[in-house]
Amino acid sequence: MSPDYGSLHDPNAEYTMRDLSGEAMGLAGSRGARDVEITDVQTTMVDGNFPWTLVRVYTDAGVTGTGEAYWGAGVPELIARMTPFLLGENPLDIDRLYEHLIQKTSGEGSVEGVTVTAISGIELALHDLAGKLLGVPAYQLLGGKYRDDVRVYCDCHTEAEADPEACADEAERVVEELGYDALKFDLDVPSGHEKDRANRHLRPGEIRHKAEIVERVTERVRDRADVAFDCHWTFSGGSAKRLAAAIEEHDVWWLEDPVPPENLEVQTDVTESTVTPIAAGENRYRVTEHRRLIEDGGVDIVAPDLPKVGGMRETRKIADVANQYYVPVAMHNVASPVGTMASAHVGAAIPNALAVEYHSYELGWWDELVEEDVIEDGRIEVPERPGLGVTLDMNAVGEHLVDGETLFDDA
Repeated sequence: MSPDYGSLHDPNAEYTMRDLSGEAMGLAGSRGARDVEITDVQTTMVDGNFPWTLVRVYTDAGVTGTGEAYWGAGVPELIARMTPFLLGENPLDIDRLYEHLIQKTSGEGSVEGVTVTAISGIELALHDLAGKLLGVPAYQLLGGKYRDDVRVYCDCHTEAEADPEACADEAERVVEELGYDALKFDLDVPSGHEKDRANRHLRPGEIRHKAEIVERVTERVRDRADVAFDCHWTFSGGSAKRLAAAIEEHDVWWLEDPVPPENLEVQTDVTESTVTPIAAGENRYRVTEHRRLIEDGGVDIVAPDLPKVGGMRETRKIADVANQYYVPVAMHNVASPVGTMASAHVGAAIPNALAVEYHSYELGWWDELVEEDVIEDGRIEVPERPGLGVTLDMNAVGEHLVDGETLFDDA
């Protein structure tokens, strides 16, 4: 027996046909969501602090889903290449369409890299679209929620990133003025002691300088905020171990990506050498790569980037593996409000979510890209609106397009 989609047409339902993000769904008569077909996929790029690739999936029912892919050269072209594989398909079949795209683009390298990133953008849009068609928030498509709001950690910067006191001042400002209780600072910053950065070796003065940044920042905010520190895959295994040991006495939330991502044995060796929590995962793709990272003991905290790693369901799969090893998930995120809200929906739906990153606090118009409020007092309240629960402000999108880009056809 076919499922009953009559509630989509009920004028007394909480979300009616014309409530869903302001869109007229147009499912006429007895037509149900199982009869809807994808008619087009479009992209445009917004010039944020990264070039955000926004993705829209269109249907013959007049309902559109919006997603986002991690920035990367060739992503829009790959999405255009995938579009014919989606035309005429039912957007509710997210898993099947995902696997279909993986298989059809295997020649382009769908194990990892920008091909997976392009599929991620489509997958996010399908979750937004399916939620609208079914009248449920996206987290419900992932099995429901553990929490009503998701913690956000703010990636912080200063004009003098190498100055420990400036970092401490900024940490205090972000806590006091912006309301965050979770922060991250970079440690791959110049110290004045470098001789040859290409060899990945940290000299004693460099380690003392980085330890001073950690000490000043953590002492300044103390119990008011958790603080993580990012190394951006910069150091050798030995130097990473020495750095991790040097900051063990401080309240470090995690030390992120201290070594290059390719060698899992070195990653595991560094993690096992220290009580400083080690995080990684941003440069890994799909659950297969993250599974090895987790099972080998390479991380204390896993940090997938949802619009890059494979999408919402793939991130959920990573979280499921991590949960078997009691490893928490802190989602890396440099996205617009669209990708950020998708991460929040996953954060609500998994038990082991720590936080979602926010990388755009210095960009004054980030929150103007959508009509809804996203981050308030360092948290994201997960919306009960169907789909992702955010609506693009097309005027704002148009104002901040990457040079040469055009708006979506329906804008």
